[in-house]
Amino acid sequence: MPCDPDMDSNSASDLIYPFGKLDGVSDEDFLEAAGEIFFTACRSSPGFGGRSAATKHNPSAYNIVAEGPGSPVKWSGVGMAVTSRLKRALGLKMVKKSPSSRRASMCGSSGMVFTEAQAARLRRPMTAVEVMRRQLRMTEESDNRLRKTLTRTLVGKTSRRAEAIILPLELLRHLKPSEFNDPVEFHQWQRRKLKILEEGLLLHPCVPLEKTLDTFVAKLRHIFRSSEAKAIETGKNSETMKTLSHCVMSLASRSLDGKATDSCHWADGYPLNMYIYIALLHSVFDVKDETLVLDEVDELLELIKKTWPALGINRSIHNLSLFWVLFKQYVVTGEVEPDLLGASIVVLNDVADDAKKVEKEVVYVKMLAFVLNVVKRWAEKRLLDYHWNFDRGTIRIMENVLPLAVSATKILEDDVPFYVCVENGEEVDDLPGNIVDRYIQSSLRNAFAKMLEYQNINGKNNETREANEVLMHLTRETEELAVKEKDIFTSVLKKWNQHAAGVAAVTLHSCYGTLLKRYLTGTSSFTNEAVLVLQRAGKLEKTWHPKYKSEPYAHSAVELVRFAKEAVESFFEIPAIIPETLVYDLTDGLGHFFQDYLEFVASCGSKQNYLPKLPPLTRCSPDSKFSKLWKIASCNTGVDDSNQNVPHVGNNFNPFTSRGTHRIYIRLNTLQYLISQLHSIDKTLSLSQNVISSPKSRKRNKQLGSSYFERFQSAIQVALQQVSEVAAYRLIFHDLNSVFYGSLYVGDVVNARIRPALRTLKQNISILCEIVTNGAQVLALKEVMKASFEAYLMVLLAGGSSRAFSRSDHPMIEEDFRDLQKLLCTCGEGLIVEDVLEREAEMVEGVVALMSESTEQLIEHFNIVACEASGIGFIVEGQKLPIPPKGKWNRSDPDTILRILCHRNEEVANQFLKKTFQLEKRRASRVV
Repeated sequence: MPCDPDMDSNSASDLIYPFGKLDGVSDEDFLEAAGEIFFTACRSSPGFGGRSAATKHNPSAYNIVAEGPGSPVKWSGVGMAVTSRLKRALGLKMVKKSPSSRRASMCGSSGMVFTEAQAARLRRPMTAVEVMRRQLRMTEESDNRLRKTLTRTLVGKTSRRAEAIILPLELLRHLKPSEFNDPVEFHQWQRRKLKILEEGLLLHPCVPLEKTLDTFVAKLRHIFRSSEAKAIETGKNSETMKTLSHCVMSLASRSLDGKATDSCHWADGYPLNMYIYIALLHSVFDVKDETLVLDEVDELLELIKKTWPALGINRSIHNLSLFWVLFKQYVVTGEVEPDLLGASIVVLNDVADDAKKVEKEVVYVKMLAFVLNVVKRWAEKRLLDYHWNFDRGTIRIMENVLPLAVSATKILEDDVPFYVCVENGEEVDDLPGNIVDRYIQSSLRNAFAKMLEYQNINGKNNETREANEVLMHLTRETEELAVKEKDIFTSVLKKWNQHAAGVAAVTLHSCYGTLLKRYLTGTSSFTNEAVLVLQRAGKLEKTWHPKYKSEPYAHSAVELVRFAKEAVESFFEIPAIIPETLVYDLTDGLGHFFQDYLEFVASCGSKQNYLPKLPPLTRCSPDSKFSKLWKIASCNTGVDDSNQNVPHVGNNFNPFTSRGTHRIYIRLNTLQYLISQLHSIDKTLSLSQNVISSPKSRKRNKQLGSSYFERFQSAIQVALQQVSEVAAYRLIFHDLNSVFYGSLYVGDVVNARIRPALRTLKQNISILCEIVTNGAQVLALKEVMKASFEAYLMVLLAGGSSRAFSRSDHPMIEEDFRDLQKLLCTCGEGLIVEDVLEREAEMVEGVVALMSESTEQLIEHFNIVACEASGIGFIVEGQKLPIPPKGKWNRSDPDTILRILCHRNEEVANQFLKKTFQLEKRRASRVV
């Protein structure tokens, strides 16, 4: 069924319906309501009742013709196209037979003899109304009743819009018991209509119910309860019907802004509207093979779009709904059609674009979170044990499941306010790189544990077998597991985490090392408790928390260094002169071992995971409705500046460093710890009296430098730079987003200055200096400086429709940036060198200086640099400049100057952008 919250097929047993459950309403009820709304909304479309090119000379051919009270309405139409752009874009194959050709073939094979006219009708393509009537399972009786109701409702009101019709009420008014087979059928039908009204007006209204409406609410509830035992009287003179009509109209005719409107709100409240809309979207699947999408999907979706006003649907909600329908259909049909999963990922890209919009309705964000959490949970159930769930034959499925999980996680992390991933009671880093780490570690540990369980169950007389015999057998199986990981899975995982091979190697090393340790201590049997211990073997969570200042780095690094030192000590216990070439062999081996670990520590994503997507370029009209709304909002803001413009939800707001950022700091400390310990080992090797050099070793020394670990130490420095960058960008664009990029200068400059952000930034820099060890602090703070400057530039140049600047704002902006520099220079006990700070700030200062120029100067400056950049030289009359590409922002970059003009709150800039680039005006909406 299209929208059953308790989907109980085996393949979908772990799939939860994300829109909640509406008690007392069945799938068939939603399908019936969907069909009624659809045909009402499409009644004026060609083929349903409206005109087309084929009917312009015959006005009555496709119109709804009312020949008198009770006369039927004629639905007729033209055939549908059977080529689909959408299916090509989604990678879906065409159905071999269209619905129209199926009709002809089925009738032709029945042996019946048809007249020429009948045969012509069978050969013609099915009309949209015929396809949708079949897809929505609308019976002939239901179709006739709907047509009669619309005919009676629209007498003298043919231009009435669908969203102005309260369809269940009209059906109750105009249909009598005599039009049904028996009183029982009529009563059941009436209960369905009343239940939809109850859901849409009382339980899930689009416009919240107020205390002043309690009388209407009480009357409606009484009518709904009384209809349970028997059908209510619906005749013209029925007092019950009059009361019902009055109460329904009073509740449905209200609007969100309180203004009078002819639209009625009875089916656009969440989640009722989603149940109905999902039922509509489900109609694009072939009823004979539900893994296939109809070739007519393009036209059907265009018709379904006509229901948007009545159901309160917009493009973003449609994309999210279509993604869910495609994904759910893949699951509930037994996961046998991978094209459906691939198509859902394509639509998820549109959902990601929608989620990036700065202005999002609260209901949409709620739906987005629910849907993506369900999808993520489903995908992760498979990926956290991919060795069990996938193999060489099904790796293509994993190639689709993995990006599904990564994309859903990224949208949740970046675009759902205050989303936190919690696992086993702990906050978990959910970056693309990090979640792939988790999948690798979890799956390999599970596979290793299953291998031990199998050994425990099938190994005969384990207690009497030699420990080395058992260990050798497990060693071979571990090697096979490693080969399977490399040959089948690594190539897929590396697309999302370039260090996948290193993570797998470290995980297997850890699991096998724990096993080896058990055997070395004399344990040779496998108990259930041992299996549980080994399932948790090698987990790094307890090493990634800064609990003790005495050991602010990963415990696994300590174990690694201890192993290396023991190897060196054992090496020098040989009572002989040792050629230096052997020392290099030893350090090369240790270097390879450390390299795997280094790849794992450095796999924490990149700064791109945190940078917000640039909003589209728009022009800021000083007289726009948007500007007026912001001015009103600014005037009404009378709060202390320490809290102003800081978005928060309940008690969840926290402007301090998240635990995930803490863990990245510990990674920094771990890398710094490795540098210091390798220096210690290197010193031990260099001072040994037993080592003699040779021409070959002296040549290598000359090539690599004085350190035995020169090459590996360089790799650590690169990793330090990368991890410092990630830590800084996560701190600024994730942890402090609500006080920096998310609120600085929102509305206007004077009421949203930088002071609150600086106080919070200072506190977080203090936390950084407290956790990060001395050797790594300078690099970490330098990256925080760079991330802060980039965030400040993005506020000025890519702040979205919530920010607008005038020339008079320049002194305040200049002062704010000086204060930011001063904070960075003084925090951390002056660890950022002043000339380094000045060099990095120079570019931002140049951009800030541009904001002091008049609009005319900016336009002239832009024309000059844009012509130079595009190679035009100069503009002749009638010639138009192309929009410059995104470059590195600076005062001579055309994209930078254009963005300042887009944010300039002056009519001269507005007209220039409109005339030169036809940029759209900004739009205001309810935001979260």
